[in-house]
Amino acid sequence: MPITLQDITDAAARLTGVAVRTPLLTSPELDRRLGARVFLKAENLQHVGAFKFRGAYNRLVQLTAEERERGVVAFSSGNHAQGIAYAARLLGMKATIVMPTDAPMIKREGTEALGAAVRAYDRKTESREEIAAEIADYSGAVLVPAFDDVAVMAGQGTCGLEMVQQLRELGWEPDLVLSPVGGGGLMSGVATAVRGLAPECRVIGVEPEAYDDHVKSAAAGERVRIDPHSSTRCDSLMATQPGVLTWAVNSKLVDRFISVSEDEVAHAISFAFRYLKLVVEPGGAVGLAALLGGHIRPMPGATSCAVLSGGNIDAATFNDCLAQYPAP
Repeated sequence: MPITLQDITDAAARLTGVAVRTPLLTSPELDRRLGARVFLKAENLQHVGAFKFRGAYNRLVQLTAEERERGVVAFSSGNHAQGIAYAARLLGMKATIVMPTDAPMIKREGTEALGAAVRAYDRKTESREEIAAEIADYSGAVLVPAFDDVAVMAGQGTCGLEMVQQLRELGWEPDLVLSPVGGGGLMSGVATAVRGLAPECRVIGVEPEAYDDHVKSAAAGERVRIDPHSSTRCDSLMATQPGVLTWAVNSKLVDRFISVSEDEVAHAISFAFRYLKLVVEPGGAVGLAALLGGHIRPMPGATSCAVLSGGNIDAATFNDCLAQYPAP
């Protein structure tokens, strides 16, 4: 396996006192609807509003002094961008982020406010990987992948480690864990941590219907690249193929991958606002959407957890979701 539980434990030590130990929340209304005990890991309350800070900091803090002097470059639609930007600022490093022109403005503004330089690109006509590689070549900056990197994966896994620890502090053991899956960095870290600590727990990956590369890859038994023909609100989950390293983990540790509709995502965003008083972005809400939509039905008496992976959502999108489901 590319990463181990020990890698995640080591990452947690580096992040202690730096990352937010995000709360594990409950909702009586959610428990009532599902007839089960459900906890939500609120990573939307993490630094930069998303779990991505965990992996970014764990990667950057391990760079040598000479590498830190050269700075870093990354490509991202927003949350990895902000995670890298904030981690770089904390460590006194320069950061350049390659971001699509259609990235949510809240994410671009957040990245720039943290001191990173942004290089915009067109998703349809330009390759973010090629642009980032060129920047790394001429500047000497260290390229930090969004998900297919051992240190990044281990950092994201601290979310799952915390979740199990917090459950046990409350006297519970996890029976079912749901996590969003885009490139697979968070999923691989969470799966490694959860299955390492609670081997019998079921682990489920959730993605939007328009970007169901993990569902198709699981069916084919190998990594599949998709060619999406429709858009999604879930800008943070728009990977078209599982990562090489992340798939090596997720293909073995994740029990099932499922996809949710845009309407179900909107419903979950509205539910989180109405009943939890939380702002959750579309990609961060897919696990909750899977539960509310009945794709996964927790067993009576079981303890379930879903990761709310981020909260960076534009006001217009947020308002549209609330208007679509005014009384979820």
